[in-house]
Amino acid sequence: MIKEYNENATLARFVMHSDNQLFSGLGLSNSSPNPVNTFVYNKGESQEVLIDAIAYTMPPRSILPLVSNQHFTFQHPETLTAWQFNREFYCIIDHDSEVGCVGFLFYGIQHPMFITLNADEAEELSDLEKVFSTELMVRDNFQGEMLRTLLKRVIIKTTRIAKLQSESYSKFPDEKMDIVRKFALLLEKNFKEQHQVNFYAGALHKSPKTLSNVFARLKQPAPSVLIREKLLLEAKRYLHYTEKSAKEIAYELGFESPAHFSKFFKLYTGTNISKFRSI
Repeated sequence: MIKEYNENATLARFVMHSDNQLFSGLGLSNSSPNPVNTFVYNKGESQEVLIDAIAYTMPPRSILPLVSNQHFTFQHPETLTAWQFNREFYCIIDHDSEVGCVGFLFYGIQHPMFITLNADEAEELSDLEKVFSTELMVRDNFQGEMLRTLLKRVIIKTTRIAKLQSESYSKFPDEKMDIVRKFALLLEKNFKEQHQVNFYAGALHKSPKTLSNVFARLKQPAPSVLIREKLLLEAKRYLHYTEKSAKEIAYELGFESPAHFSKFFKLYTGTNISKFRSI
């Protein structure tokens, strides 16, 4: 079952999938991309989920946040409930501080993030699912705002649970981990144009050395590693799910030349682009 809300004036779109056997994410292979973020709730037993060609096990009674350019399929999509929304309906970056570190869920360091619920939390989410379903049947001037309010509640509730389950957040105060979260948001927005730590350090009002030291103290991968891994992940998505040439991908990802991109890819994956694409 699919229920959706569309706002013609703003192009805002919100969709709820429930027991939908065809539920999946096309990522970069979508010929008519409509960028969305997704919350997936697994109501059934543990199952396999394939995200960007890598298999993971999604635990029972768990939530998985996914971003717009990810390709994903589930072993048993009929046991899931999913909420999807585009930037026009609810902008993660614009609302980040308002709802309390939402960037931690969608653009944090840990990917994928499976957030497990206890019995009471699962019951609360099931109740919210019913409210969403009812509200999606309403047609009045308040519908959009009500759906945004419900979505915000899901985001805040999920963030609270996820932070309790995060080893880093349990060891370090929020204000320290906020540096990591803000870096992740900046990276998501700028990684195609900005490949150097200097840019992100400057945006966070720190020197590159200080930023790297902060990440080390917080037991996080170095900023340079995170930039590199982000570029490699996006390159692999293009190679797996699009027909773009290596030259097109190189310029899409901000490399100064196709040769530079090819060297970068071979250095950090151990294989050349044409061989990777043929796998």
